Amino acid sequence: MPSPDARKEPRPRRDWTFGELLDWTRGRFAEVGIDSPRLDAELLLAEAAGCARIDLYLRRDDLVDAAVRNRFRDMVRRRLAREPVAYILGRRDFHALELELYVDANVLVPRPETELLVDWILEDLPADAARPPVVLDVGTGSGAIALAIGRARPDARICGIDPSEAALEVARRNAERLDLHVEFRPGRAADLGRLVQTWAPPDVVAANLPYVASADLEAAAPELSYEPRLALDGGPSGLDVIEELVAAVGHLDPRPDVYLEIGADQADAVTRLLRAAGYAGVDVRPDLAGRSRLVRARRARTRDATGRGSPPAAADEEVEQHRQDDGQEQARRQGDVQGEPVPLEDQIPG
Repeated sequence: MPSPDARKEPRPRRDWTFGELLDWTRGRFAEVGIDSPRLDAELLLAEAAGCARIDLYLRRDDLVDAAVRNRFRDMVRRRLAREPVAYILGRRDFHALELELYVDANVLVPRPETELLVDWILEDLPADAARPPVVLDVGTGSGAIALAIGRARPDARICGIDPSEAALEVARRNAERLDLHVEFRPGRAADLGRLVQTWAPPDVVAANLPYVASADLEAAAPELSYEPRLALDGGPSGLDVIEELVAAVGHLDPRPDVYLEIGADQADAVTRLLRAAGYAGVDVRPDLAGRSRLVRARRARTRDATGRGSPPAAADEEVEQHRQDDGQEQARRQGDVQGEPVPLEDQIPG
């Protein structure tokens, strides 16, 4: 049990410097188990002060005025309650310095793993095709994947689909803000056949679908409780929506290349699904932590004058051989956060 002195509230102060606020907040965030305490403290104080993060250190010994302290206190309180920084700021940088996305609680916060998925797609998109590539982003959320590809490849024809109309509104808002010509439509992974009939046969299907097992969500990092469950919950196995997508692309003719972000323990299962759906070549790449989180499925094609084509017979033989051979985020910190309850208002510097 803490001593009475340890429980004393700090005396109110009116002379906090930028450096003191940063140091106090970083320590408090670390104390409650926030993963990136220094970065989060810098982002919030820079937002409150209306300056760049580097300016916080140039102004480290300057006093912080009352209006900035009040804004900062509100942000710190929300972060101590484990609300994601992106929701507090209302934005998230993604993939490129100028690709700043609006985000709110209707969409997932874009992650670095998804940036790696975009990189892989851009590596593979042909620059000299006879016609512009057609890309479909399934479960688009904020539009991160679709818009990043659109920024890098303005020649591409791109559509993002999502079952959430609220998410689509966020994606459309981002497209308008960024002046990118990307289409967004309502739809689920299982709707690909119908969508292709009314839109266009895709060369590439990209997806960051729900892949967390339902039971694991209850023990996941507290920040996930702020994000839409529809975009996280992959059913009992974590693979329900991924299975829907793989079944749908398996019925498309010609089949598109498929790029997926998956859970850290799902690479083998997803590889088997894709091979059973007719994909001969399935590759896996690691995320920044070295975990198998990205999957690409490609089917060899003979290209015609339009840039499209059909798979050669040898590919079918390879698929059959794979069938004979074969017969969330999981790595995120688990468990309860250790530390004190969220402090009262007068425990935050002011």
